[in-house]
Formats: sequence, structure tokens, C-alpha cells
Amino acid sequence: MLVLIDESGCPGFKFTRGSDPVFGLGMVIFANGEDAAATERAIAELRVVLKHKTEFKFSKSSSVLRDKFFECVVRCPFTVRAVIVKKEALHSPHLRTETDSFYNYFVKMLMAHDGGTLDAARVRIDGSGGRDFQRALNSYLRRELGARIKDVKMADSERDPLMQLADMCIGAITRAEREREDRERWKLMLKPRIADVWHFG
Repeated sequence: MLVLIDESGCPGFKFTRGSDPVFGLGMVIFANGEDAAATERAIAELRVVLKHKTEFKFSKSSSVLRDKFFECVVRCPFTVRAVIVKKEALHSPHLRTETDSFYNYFVKMLMAHDGGTLDAARVRIDGSGGRDFQRALNSYLRRELGARIKDVKMADSERDPLMQLADMCIGAITRAEREREDRERWKLMLKPRIADVWHFG
């Protein structure tokens, strides 16, 4: 089992300095390597058709590109689970001031609300966290989630099309929580692949 995790928004609480009041965290789940490989091929073929040379990134994509992407991947064999955090509902001083703890806590909560699907999952998380952060996160998740986790590693979305898929999915889901034009458009396109969206706050 392969799980790819990405976020939308920042974990900070400095709202007067631009921190987003909504934080989204999502995981794309593949039951096996064959499903992951099939999805990766579909994204590669789409890239050729669209002549798209850079990474697929929700925040930097046009509406047309988003449409084409979700029209393609909605037919692929994966599921998406997400948590949406309304930061104003979070009162823990520790989580409001320690961004690593905030991130780790909601990764754990996201994976704990898995509907019983995770089993010895290989977890890949977008980011460039150093070895200490990666080691601490790995230990934390394995301690909290036990046999549901096999290992946790950081991944580079620029080189990983499946991590780009995770970015696009959580971007679509989180946008639906914001006051934006066509805010639910891409979440609705992705709906057949969404297993659950859990709201905190």
C-alpha cells in the first residue's frame, strides 16, 4: 500500500501577516503498486498530450489545466481522504506555536481517520524536511498508528507525478472551503475518488 500526503495552506497562525485561516491535508491511497503504476502512466500520457513540461501544481494551474487533469485522473484506481482544519477552532497553545507539532498532529489525525483502510502503508510526504524532522515524524507515526505504517519518507513533488497528484487533489478539496470563484468546481470533478473529508472546527 502506498500513501502520498500533501497540504494546502500553511500551518502558521499569524493571520495579520498572511497566514491562511484554513489548512488542508490530504492523502492519496493506492492499494498496491499496480494501481500506482497505472495512475503514473495516465499522468505521463496526459503530460504528453498537453505538452505540459513543469510539475502539476494546483495553485499554479489554469482552470483549463485543472479541468484536463481531473478529467484524466478521476478514472484512475486511487482514493483520497482529507482533513480540513479551521484554525480558529484550535485552542492548544502548543499546536498554535509549534508548526512541526501542528503538522505532525494533523498527519496523525488524518491517518487515524482512515476508515480501516491503511495496512503497512509506505508513506511519502511532500517536503524537504531534514533528517531529524523525518526521523521524528517516522517515529511519531509508527508509535501512534502501529502496524498501519511501514515507513515514512519525504518526497520531491517536482520529480514525483504521484506527489503532484496529491497536490492537485488536496488543492481542489481545500479550495472548496474558501471564498473563491468556482470554489467547488474541481472537488466535484474529483468526487468519485474522494472517500472522506473530515472537518476539524
